[in-house]
Amino acid sequence: MCDRQSSTVDPVRRLLTRWRDDPLGTYRTWFLWEERLKNFRSIRRGISAVVAEIEAGSFGNVYKGSSLETVVKSIAEQRQVFRGADHAFLWKPKLRIPDIYESRPNQLAFGRFLQTCACCSGEEAEVLEAIRALDRASIKGLGPAVANILYFLHPTVVPPFNTAIVKGYNALAGARVRLGRWDEYLAMRRGILEANSKYRDLLSNDLGAIAGFLFDVGSGRYPAPPRESSDAAFAQWEHDLAQVRAESDRANRAIRAAREEDHTHTEIQGWLRDLGIAVGFGVWIASNDGNRAFGGGRLADGCLERLPEALEEAPSFDTIRFIDVLWVEPATGHVVAAFEVEHTTSIRSGILRMLDLALGLEQAGLSMFLVAPDSREADVREELKRPAFSRVVDLDVRYIAYSDLMNNREAIVRFGQGMKPIEAIARRLR
Repeated sequence: MCDRQSSTVDPVRRLLTRWRDDPLGTYRTWFLWEERLKNFRSIRRGISAVVAEIEAGSFGNVYKGSSLETVVKSIAEQRQVFRGADHAFLWKPKLRIPDIYESRPNQLAFGRFLQTCACCSGEEAEVLEAIRALDRASIKGLGPAVANILYFLHPTVVPPFNTAIVKGYNALAGARVRLGRWDEYLAMRRGILEANSKYRDLLSNDLGAIAGFLFDVGSGRYPAPPRESSDAAFAQWEHDLAQVRAESDRANRAIRAAREEDHTHTEIQGWLRDLGIAVGFGVWIASNDGNRAFGGGRLADGCLERLPEALEEAPSFDTIRFIDVLWVEPATGHVVAAFEVEHTTSIRSGILRMLDLALGLEQAGLSMFLVAPDSREADVREELKRPAFSRVVDLDVRYIAYSDLMNNREAIVRFGQGMKPIEAIARRLR
C-alpha cells in the first residue's frame, strides 16, 4: 500500500488512526460490535447443515428457502461490510449461475470444498489448496464471493471480499485487482496480509479489521491518500478528511439522541437478570456483556461468575457462554431458560444461536425465548417459516415482546416463582 512518508507520519497510518476513532466507521460499528463474535459459531453450524444436505442429496435446486440461503443471509446481515454478500449466490435462471443448483457434480464439489475448510485446523496451506481445488472445478458463477463464507471459518486466514473492499485495496495499493477471479483475490490477499503485518498495532490478527478499513475507503467514506507527492494534493486530502470527521460528529450526535429514546439491549438484559434472580434462579450474562454499565454497577453484578462444570464441558460451550441471558437451576446446574435479545440485530442470527444451543446441550426441560420489540414479531414469525428453521419451531422457541416484559416485570419480581410467570407472557410461534 501507499507508503509515502509525510514530514511526521505515514498517511496510511494516520488514516487508520482516524478510522479507529470514527464512531461511524466499520471498526467501531462492526469490528468491535458485541454481536459479531457470537455469529461465528452459529454460521459454522449453518455451513455444516449445507454440507450435510449436499451429501444427502437433499440440498435441492433452488436458493430460496435453502440452508445455504440461511447461512448467506446471516452473513449479509452482519452490518455494512457484508451487505450484498448474498447476491453472488442468488440463482439467476437466465444465466444459469451459480451452477451449484442444477449440476450435481458442481454441487458436490462445492460441498467438499465447504467440508474441507470447515474441518481443517486453519492451516493456511490447507485452506489455500481447497480454494485452488474449487477454482479448478470451474463452477460457473461461483467466484471469490465464497470468501465471505470462509471468513467465518478462518478469520485469520481469509479476508472478506466485495466490490468496496477491492476498490479500497486498489486505491491504497495502486493495484488493479479485478472482481470475479480467484487468482486476483489471492493476489489481493497477499497484499492485505503484508499491510496487516505492517500496521498490525492498529489492526488485528482477525482480517475483518483490515477488510473493514478497505471497505470504508472503497465505499467512499474516506479518501485514500494521494499517490502524487505534492503539498497541494496532501492539503486537499487533509481537507477532505476534516469534512468526514465533521459529518461523523453530526451523525453521531443524532444517533445518540435517538438511542436515548429507546430501550437498549443492555437494559433488557438487566430486566431479565433481575427477573431470574427474583424467581429463584442463578443468572448468567453473556461473557462479553458482563462488564457493561447498568443500574449504577455492572450488568453481571449478582450473577454467576462461571457456568456449572457440566456446561463448560458441553460441546456447545462456545455458544452457551455467549447467549444473552441464561437462567440456571441452582440445585442441578441445568439451564432452564435461555434468552436472546434481538434489539436491532439480525433475528436470523439469534435463531441460529438458539438452535445451536439446543442441539449442543441435548437437555430436557430447556425453555428458549427470543426477546424483541413488539414491531419485530412479524419478522420473527416470517423467519420461522423457512424450511431451514423447522427444527427451531419443533423446539418451541417462544417470543417475548418488550411491552409484555415491561408491563409485567414488577409483578413477576414481587409475586413470581419459577418458570410459570415468564412462560405466561411468552407467545408461541407455531
